[in-house]
Amino acid sequence: MTLIANARMYSVGEQAAADWKQLMAWVLKQAQLEWDVIDYPAPAPLSELWARSDLGLVMMCGLPFSMHDHRPEIIAAPVPVADRYGRRPVYFTDIVIRADSQWQTLEDSFGGILGFTLEDSMSGGVALRHHLAPLRAQRGSRLYRKAEGGLVNARGVIDALIAGRIDVGPLDSYYHELLQSYEPDYASQVRTIATTQAFPIPPLIATAELNPEQLKRLQAALSSTASAPEVAGLMKRLLITGFTVPLASDYDSLATLARQPLPHFEDI
Repeated sequence: MTLIANARMYSVGEQAAADWKQLMAWVLKQAQLEWDVIDYPAPAPLSELWARSDLGLVMMCGLPFSMHDHRPEIIAAPVPVADRYGRRPVYFTDIVIRADSQWQTLEDSFGGILGFTLEDSMSGGVALRHHLAPLRAQRGSRLYRKAEGGLVNARGVIDALIAGRIDVGPLDSYYHELLQSYEPDYASQVRTIATTQAFPIPPLIATAELNPEQLKRLQAALSSTASAPEVAGLMKRLLITGFTVPLASDYDSLATLARQPLPHFEDI
């Protein structure tokens, strides 16, 4: 069985997807692995990709990974370059509004329409609910007059903001920065008014069983991206300093958080 590689989660557009494919192809060549780097563009559901048994190097949201009965093998995780990540494999949820809004703080948005991607999304759902829950408890009543879900991903949030269907919504911070880099005109239509705590960033995983030698070569190749001149341009465009190997237990906190009795969006 030929295994596959894919970075759909952070392929924010055609050029970013091409850069990820090129980087993954280089990594696989260095690791002497003749796997296929596949396209898997939206709107194909990521849940179907993650359910496949032939994944060799595929980016997966940390929340379903953490709640999986039989967790896939963690290969590595990207380390974003921006200072706020502290050279750690983490990310945040940026809470954003339209760039032309007069609001300056998250509290200014209360009473408006809150958008979210999916209830079970980490960056677009659970992290946002966790951030707003204590504010909801402190206020003792709903923060927003309405919540609109089903926005699916960061582009859905931005499009809903631009269209005026929502007033505030969540963006995966690393995805947000990639959009700002690859599509600055599009990304400039929104701005950040609050940011959640840090969470473990989506890892690269394998559902297929890799032998120890394959895993060793693959992780070594990913580690070498930090200094390899052949991929320096790709790494710069993808806004990462390299890859590190987190522990599977690093993601336990996500499952714990998702199982907390947080208020649902219709009650926030």
